[in-house]
Amino acid sequence: MAERVRLGVNIDHVATVRNARGGRHPDPVRAAEQALAAGADGITAHLREDRRHITDADIEALSGLCARAGRPLNLEMAVTDEMLAIALRHRPHAACLVPERREEVTTEGGLAVAGHEGRISPVAAALSAAGIRVSLFIEPTPEQVDAAHAVGAQVVEFHTGRYCHLSGRDRAGEFERLQAAATRAFDLGLEVHAGHGLDYQTATDMMAIAEVRELNIGHFLIGEAVFVGLPEAIHRMRAAMDAAA
Repeated sequence: MAERVRLGVNIDHVATVRNARGGRHPDPVRAAEQALAAGADGITAHLREDRRHITDADIEALSGLCARAGRPLNLEMAVTDEMLAIALRHRPHAACLVPERREEVTTEGGLAVAGHEGRISPVAAALSAAGIRVSLFIEPTPEQVDAAHAVGAQVVEFHTGRYCHLSGRDRAGEFERLQAAATRAFDLGLEVHAGHGLDYQTATDMMAIAEVRELNIGHFLIGEAVFVGLPEAIHRMRAAMDAAA
């Protein structure tokens, strides 16, 4: 039997709500506890350079929580010396290198690895040497997949935002692009993940790509939690994924 596709829950936007007013509520660490108890396979958190949601203290607490629970923490991070130092200090299970621009509301597009191998390779090498799994958040193109392999990544996470915003033939074409990139990555020995913009339906769609081993979902689940609670939103997502499998 094939290994079950993992569900990583991104708790960034619990911190977004907290930071809108200051103080400690709602607590993203409490959200992570609930997510793990509800069946999440791991926790994802993005420590941005401007600390707009997740903070250094959150990462410290999440590292401890995931270690105690025996579940992986996936630290999303920009390719900077500051973030590398933080990752090396906390030693998360995985570090996902992502693009980052101060003016964007959320991550827009994948990391440009092709053409920037000289900047990314040393960061990937330092993370790997510390026992941290290296993931690259990229667009589903052959050029980016090949570049991810060249810089020493173990994982690629495909940006699914474009797929989620398209419809009809355009969406079908984007699915074909995702499938082709997943096949190429698998053939190169890279593990394939997917994320960004996924909801119950589009997450189910991703399950049709046999190479996908993990989905990372945040904004939708946190939004659903307003109406049904976080554990129930995760239960529904897990059920939808399992039914599609």
